[in-house]
Amino acid sequence: MIKLTSLLHVSLLVADLARARAFYEGVLGLAPSPTRPEMGFDGVWYDIGAAQIHLICLPNPDPVEGRPAHGGRDRHTALAVEGWEALKTKLDAEGIAYSLSRSGRRALFVRDPDGNALELVEAI
Repeated sequence: MIKLTSLLHVSLLVADLARARAFYEGVLGLAPSPTRPEMGFDGVWYDIGAAQIHLICLPNPDPVEGRPAHGGRDRHTALAVEGWEALKTKLDAEGIAYSLSRSGRRALFVRDPDGNALELVEAI
């Protein structure tokens, strides 16, 4: 019997690592992981609980234009967030577009500068 037990990491392609880091670090407040070794190519790791996000600097093969406006209708990575109202305030102040979850939960969908969709759900 096979049983998957946990999500270890998600890799996201970003075309401009500095621009992506400004979003993930400056807007979302993440800090690069000090525990990951050099991989031999541009990228950065972020620890989120027991899992990680790995940004890999490569041209994105997916078009950014023509993607669904609501990230919940596209492939996305869901993350729990403490300070959900503060997140909304930060996104508004930065002029970053997002859409609220249609489920009625305190969740929103936002895209990073490369069009990768993130679902940010209030941690309970």
